[in-house]
Amino acid sequence: MLAEYFPILVFILFGIVLGAVMLGAGSFVSPNHPDPEKLSAYECGFEAFEDARMKFDVRYYLIAILFILFDLEIAFLFPWAVVLREIGMPGFIAMLVFLFILVVGFVYEWKKGALEWD
Repeated sequence: MLAEYFPILVFILFGIVLGAVMLGAGSFVSPNHPDPEKLSAYECGFEAFEDARMKFDVRYYLIAILFILFDLEIAFLFPWAVVLREIGMPGFIAMLVFLFILVVGFVYEWKKGALEWD
């Protein structure tokens, strides 16, 4: 039974050795001439001016979550549209229920003022 896993072990070892050889060759061949310009902090062409741990408004995260949610909705719509003829009316109705639930959630958030940015 262990003989069946031998090719996998060889593949893993080959990957580790190849990775080590590539890293070693890269550090051997590439020039290393650090200067103040290369070592300086780069953020849009100027030094950072605020703390990286500043607090964000909760609405920022809410908008980000909504974006991901509706982006995933689109990711479900494309394959559904491709196979719509094969899945027929039950698949069409299932997608309408899915979209209805998402629209109800979107309207709820809109009415609660979650999308307002002051």
